[in-house]
Amino acid sequence: MFRFRLGSVPVHIHTSHLLFSAVFAYQSLPVPGRHSGAGWLGDQLADRAAPGHMGAVAAYVLAWMFIIFVSVLVHEMGHAVAFRFFGYRPSVDLVFMGGVTRPNTDAPLPWHKDVVSSFAGPLAGLTLGVLCWAVLMQVRGRSEVADFFLGNFFFANMVWAVLNLLPVPPLDGGHISTALATRMFGRRGFIVSHVLALGLCVGVVLLSIKSGALFMGILFAMFGYQAFRVLADVMRARSEAKEEEGPNAQGLREAQQALREDRLDDAWRLGNRVLETEGLSAGLISRTHYLLGWVALKQGHGRPALDHFSQVQGQPVEMHAVAAAFSLVGDDARAVGYWKQAWGESQDRTVMHEYAGALIRLGQVNEALRLPGVDPASAFRCAERALFIRGAYSEAAAVGEAALKHAPDPGIAYDAACAFARAGNVTDSVRLLQRAEELGFQDAAYAASDEDLAHLHGHPAFEAWLARLRPAAST
Repeated sequence: MFRFRLGSVPVHIHTSHLLFSAVFAYQSLPVPGRHSGAGWLGDQLADRAAPGHMGAVAAYVLAWMFIIFVSVLVHEMGHAVAFRFFGYRPSVDLVFMGGVTRPNTDAPLPWHKDVVSSFAGPLAGLTLGVLCWAVLMQVRGRSEVADFFLGNFFFANMVWAVLNLLPVPPLDGGHISTALATRMFGRRGFIVSHVLALGLCVGVVLLSIKSGALFMGILFAMFGYQAFRVLADVMRARSEAKEEEGPNAQGLREAQQALREDRLDDAWRLGNRVLETEGLSAGLISRTHYLLGWVALKQGHGRPALDHFSQVQGQPVEMHAVAAAFSLVGDDARAVGYWKQAWGESQDRTVMHEYAGALIRLGQVNEALRLPGVDPASAFRCAERALFIRGAYSEAAAVGEAALKHAPDPGIAYDAACAFARAGNVTDSVRLLQRAEELGFQDAAYAASDEDLAHLHGHPAFEAWLARLRPAAST
């Protein structure tokens, strides 16, 4: 990239602009043996065998690169002068076949400023072309080099100005027609301007194919595709806006409210009812899958959560949600990477402890406990909870018991006892309950009604533990 300033306007010349102008110049080389109409340099080249006269080829290419560079720069400076007149601080970038001049403002341009500044570029090119023609009429025949440059400056600027005034975005004429049509007719005018642009592009492409102008055909095919995409997006937005007023969108809103209130069964039922409806828009389908993914996650079902999240389009799925889903299905090797990325993006301590929990489940305890500011008890609780939810009770109990070496916490000991009970291991469950008592656990009423300890009801050791705990709780 090359940089310089013209007055207060910074100009950036991208390498792509120089490459494009060189390719364009080379493609326009005259055919040997035929009068080219391209002036002295072109005729000199046409009268010689090209392979033996690389100097003439280089001179012709460099001359046309200079003509393209100056013509595009003058065109863009026309836009820049208009922006400066309106009080903006413009910058110019020369890229590919043309350039881009930005007013460098966060606010959208008023329609009249958009029209004037868009027209200023072609007007500057037309002015340069007319001046070159006027000078050429005065000095024609005196210098072959002057004839070549003045004639081709006139030709290049006339063609470039007329081309840019066609009502096809992103050309200047497209900006002008869209701004005027939108100003006069609102959204309908915007649609009409792009329908006109699409029709014009189709016509130019057909003429280009018939005449063999391959470059022009490709260029307007790209413009036409862009106009088609804009129209498709507008139609889709109108359809979705209309759908937002319908019963399906209302059903989704009810499901979202149920999720916020933790009525997970209702949210799941309402969300699936929306998906069963035919003719939904892609946006509504995607939002419903997003909702159902979160419902499944909160219910502890990792596989359905992943299935629904994979069908979400057009909106991001939180990285920690994907990580939690992989943790619930037992794929900690993949989950740990997502947890690490989620922690790096959010710097949230809860996410960091989930990351540490995933490391612990992978056996990387030392690495987990080296995380900055990690609380060992919280990290081991996260490690144990995912195992417990997915039904790996023996593994959860083993992680909980191992945690006591790093964090002698009564809650951790009690959770490990619950995991042992769920696994049917009464002896170790009672042993961990006694350990929880030693560490300060005293809530006998909670333990007596805890469904996780249902396997222990009636067992002498458990009943004795409860009986011993009740007087202590009363005291």
